[in-house]
Amino acid sequence: MARKAFIAGNWKMNMTAESGKQLITELKPLVKGAKCEIALCVPAILIPAMVKAAKGSKIKIGAQNVHFAKSGAYTGEISADMLKEYGVKYVIIGHSERRQYFGETDETVNKRTLAALENELTPIVCVGETLEEREGNKTEKVLARQLETGLNGIEDITKVVIAYEPVWAIGTGKTATDGQAQETIAYIRKKLGKLFGVRNANKVRIQYGGSMNANNCKGLMAQPDIDGGLIGGASLKTDFATIVNYDK
Repeated sequence: MARKAFIAGNWKMNMTAESGKQLITELKPLVKGAKCEIALCVPAILIPAMVKAAKGSKIKIGAQNVHFAKSGAYTGEISADMLKEYGVKYVIIGHSERRQYFGETDETVNKRTLAALENELTPIVCVGETLEEREGNKTEKVLARQLETGLNGIEDITKVVIAYEPVWAIGTGKTATDGQAQETIAYIRKKLGKLFGVRNANKVRIQYGGSMNANNCKGLMAQPDIDGGLIGGASLKTDFATIVNYDK
């Protein structure tokens, strides 16, 4: 089944309004012929300026987090309503750094995902195992738990993007081999089939999110179950265009 590839950049806590605008200005002509869907998930404070900078291009702007409540006493958080008002299309949920540093759990991932869907945002739900879990042969067990809990109650799984991010390959320069990434993502799709039906699972786009870059993107994207990438460091420079244009 044909699934449109989706390359999303995650700027993390990087860039200013000026440097972000400059990068997007440089990227726009480089990605105008791209066949895939493109997003840049930027720090919340930069969203209005980056939406303006990307206007008229193939680049859509996403957020890096969303709260599950519509409003309330949640200092420092941002709601789906707020994101939607500024033209955000996508939101990363459950990134390993959010889990590690900010107490994100499978349960809160689920609540945030449901809130995003309710507000017609496309959630990019991150799952993945640590090096210790992989070496302990617990990868499938960990992924099954993250998927079962994080996606609980979702009515239309085809509106969700899954990003497989092996934690041991994020920001380390290490990357799963093409075969390792395909094998694990194939398991994720199989698990989605058990949870939501094979037909629906085959429509879900699953990204690889562990240090994909301009040098390894072609091999990863050639795998039958890999539908895109969630790009960290490489999204902070024009190399991002090379990944977006992987099939040229």
